[in-house]
Amino acid sequence: MSKVMIYPATYENVTEAVDRAFRLFPMELQGKKVFIKPNLLRPSDPREGIITHPAVLRAVVEKVESMMPASIVVGDNPGVLAYGENERSFRETGLMDAAKGYYENIGNDSQEIDFNPDFMSKVSLSRIVRDADIIISLPKFKTHGLTVMTGAIKNSYGFLPGAQKAGLHKAAGCAERFHDVIVDVFRLRPPDLFIMDAVVGMEGNGPASPDLRDIGLILASDNAVALDSIVATMMGLEPGRLRFLKKAKEIGLGDYDLKTIEVIGELKRLSDFKLPPLSGEVLLNNEAMQNLLHNRAISRPQVDHQLCTACGTCIDQCPVSAISMVGDFPQANGDTCIACFCCQEICPEKAMTLK
Repeated sequence: MSKVMIYPATYENVTEAVDRAFRLFPMELQGKKVFIKPNLLRPSDPREGIITHPAVLRAVVEKVESMMPASIVVGDNPGVLAYGENERSFRETGLMDAAKGYYENIGNDSQEIDFNPDFMSKVSLSRIVRDADIIISLPKFKTHGLTVMTGAIKNSYGFLPGAQKAGLHKAAGCAERFHDVIVDVFRLRPPDLFIMDAVVGMEGNGPASPDLRDIGLILASDNAVALDSIVATMMGLEPGRLRFLKKAKEIGLGDYDLKTIEVIGELKRLSDFKLPPLSGEVLLNNEAMQNLLHNRAISRPQVDHQLCTACGTCIDQCPVSAISMVGDFPQANGDTCIACFCCQEICPEKAMTLK
């Protein structure tokens, strides 16, 4: 039976929750190579709730330090905006300081490995992921327009450096297949411990939504499927209807059935939690909606003219060149767009919405 910790916390006292997580999920770190991976989408202020908060990263780093590992590396490969901007993302979010000198640009050294040929025959994986004895993943409690929620499993997508993340979006072609992609990436090297920042969570049009939610919790587990099942339940979702959780269970990565999970703490559904526009469409057992997704006829990104500064980031980063400047603002070509929503993720002004 898997265990999931739910522990009250603030960013001021988060060390107590981190200590509790390490007691519940003990690991021998002495003499080991430890890799710590926060959730870093793009440069942002921690108060925006887009990234793992620096206070959580610092508490984990200091805990690992005390356990005398052979080495510590802190790193991530941010979203598609940050090709070559890894260090800037860490500095501007405050995660560089929180890493206490252990930061490395893990995108600079990778190795090619076999992958699911349905999407790509090979992918490049950051070498530290393969070399680490212990991986500690620090996901953020957030919604996601493509996968409904982002958590322990989705956080491993950052193991892949550079533009291939966008390439996999393109190869997937639709939402339900992208659920399969993130599980295939996760299974390359499942982390050993997950400590989730749910002190301030995100609802609505994630993963870069302005709709934040004070939750006041740290969640932890040594099983990603169990942890994401608890997160889904808190959001008001039925875990078994999320395709990525169903696939993860089918291939033996864990179980989302609450009967198989020991919850250490108090599990409560968050009232009136706002889910992203695609939440109903990407649930399983809704064949009509899945067909619509497959035909790319659901939501498309549209620009908010009041927020857009016409910086061109969405145009530069679209993996299929579906966005161009029409007049003074960017516009997506509905026939070309594959609904990967990379533009929504990386827009620095949060001007791209799904409609």
